[in-house]
Amino acid sequence: MRTRARLFAAVAALGLVAAGVVVQPGAASAESNGGVRVMPLGDSITEGTQIPGGYRIGLWQRLVNGGYTVDFVGSQFNGPANLGDHDHQGHPGWRIDQIDANIGGWLNTQRPRTVLLHIGTNDILQNYNVSTAPNRLSTLIDRITTTAPDADVFVAQIITLSNANQAAAVRTFNAAIPGIVQSKVNAGKRVHLVDMHSALTTADLIDGVHPTANGYDKMAAVWYSALQSVPGSIGTPGSGGGSTTGIVGAASGRCLDVPGSSTVNGTQLQLWDCHGGANQQWSYTSGRALTVYGNKCLDAAGYGTSPGTRVTIYDCHGGTNQQWQLNADGTITGVQSGLCLDANAAGTANGTKLILWTCNGQANQRWSRR
Repeated sequence: MRTRARLFAAVAALGLVAAGVVVQPGAASAESNGGVRVMPLGDSITEGTQIPGGYRIGLWQRLVNGGYTVDFVGSQFNGPANLGDHDHQGHPGWRIDQIDANIGGWLNTQRPRTVLLHIGTNDILQNYNVSTAPNRLSTLIDRITTTAPDADVFVAQIITLSNANQAAAVRTFNAAIPGIVQSKVNAGKRVHLVDMHSALTTADLIDGVHPTANGYDKMAAVWYSALQSVPGSIGTPGSGGGSTTGIVGAASGRCLDVPGSSTVNGTQLQLWDCHGGANQQWSYTSGRALTVYGNKCLDAAGYGTSPGTRVTIYDCHGGTNQQWQLNADGTITGVQSGLCLDANAAGTANGTKLILWTCNGQANQRWSRR
């Protein structure tokens, strides 16, 4: 990661150079593929300084080869052509407190199912209140789990540094992390410890701070193993989608429809005459999501669990508010809320809005796929 010291300023100047075609850093272009939303979160080691894309290259390739459908998410965007999804939330030079100051907005916007957190190196490089860095990390984890309670959060013990004194500080910082993670687990949080420190040595560092290509790939292997160990964190192999059909209301004979073929997050669904368009074609995945366009999910707005909650489309993230049970009686119930997909006020006309409502067995809550 970049720091104000001259040595690391020089390193940073090299950070955008790599062989092959590279997507330049910048605002994310949201390469959503409808897969499980994973946020790589941290500093320049997440961005991939020196080797643009960093560990995300090897992790992406492992996920694809393993048959997983995953969508990297974040407001940043960089990496080579062989990285299939360039989105991330890595910020060169940033400390724990800087990530903490912004994490709420990122999580609310990106809505990840899984978070990969590697942070703390800049606290040590900048000698920024190092003794209290574990406390700041604990606070950051709490903010993540409060803002995104359905997300699995993987917390890495950070990689080493070449400077002997800084390497000792890394070891001290890392020693506190297992206890922090365990305290979150004991509180019922979905937090997981990842031993990244033992995977790399100083021989794996290109500049004393950032990994070589081989070092980043070692990180990728550790992340991949950690993700595979937690069911649901990256879905299941081959779970990208199922058969595509319309969803037709028993009372109205009309289809579940995205108004105006909109792709905007938060668009409320309606009933409309069935016409077979892409905005009426839904796939039910093994992760119990109902997807449209291949990358948008049927979503209980704002994680709502109350009768009257709007039913919308939103980027798929794997949360329980995007999981649905297709029942034998024709009802579709939200896994999180237990409420039924409902044509508002028993409406049957074009434009009737879709909401969640207490299940009552009426025809406006029964659906068929065809």
